[in-house]
Amino acid sequence: MLDDIEPVQARTLPVILLVDTSGSMRQDDKIDVLNDSVAEMIKELASVDAGHGFITLTLIAFGGESAEIIQRNVPVADVAFTPLAARGKTPMGHAFELARELIEDRDEISSKAYRPTIALISDGLPVPALSGQLEALVDSERGSKSSRFALAIGADADRDLLGRFASGGDVREASEAAEIRNFLQWVTNTVAQVTLSIMSDEGVQSLVATDESIAQLRQDDAF
Repeated sequence: MLDDIEPVQARTLPVILLVDTSGSMRQDDKIDVLNDSVAEMIKELASVDAGHGFITLTLIAFGGESAEIIQRNVPVADVAFTPLAARGKTPMGHAFELARELIEDRDEISSKAYRPTIALISDGLPVPALSGQLEALVDSERGSKSSRFALAIGADADRDLLGRFASGGDVREASEAAEIRNFLQWVTNTVAQVTLSIMSDEGVQSLVATDESIAQLRQDDAF
């Protein structure tokens, strides 16, 4: 009889990072700051999660000829991060495609999950040009319900494209590499507040969250 009982799927808060690792990220120490900032983000979110397995992380890097899923929907405490290398072109469209496939996979991200946070960091134009992958992600049933944040690094970043990606068209700016850390810290703080706010409902910790993005992320049964 016990074999016939399906396991209960835990509710999770998925975090998805889409990070530019093209050759231009080698300039001005951008890739080094990115690596340090992602490592800090993972450490801080793991501390907030405190072993509950509530926050999951997906890391998608796009550089060279294609994008690659470095970590796929892993509990943040279990993430083994190694520094990313910058090389080649900016296959951002492939990253959008991989992200869409992930969030649409009901076996990967349950219908019980909270709304995902998708954060995009880029310093240049996508090559090859996008062929509908951005629209396929942001207009999809689940992608449209995600909270999407974007960071434009330097003068060459495609702000129009990033604005189409970001929820409400709000694109954060980084004129220098050091500001990458500020962006990821802001995303970390948003996710942390959501997590603690939800945990407070279960008596784990009390926190009042009022930011609009936090309220959106907390909505039940996003999918």
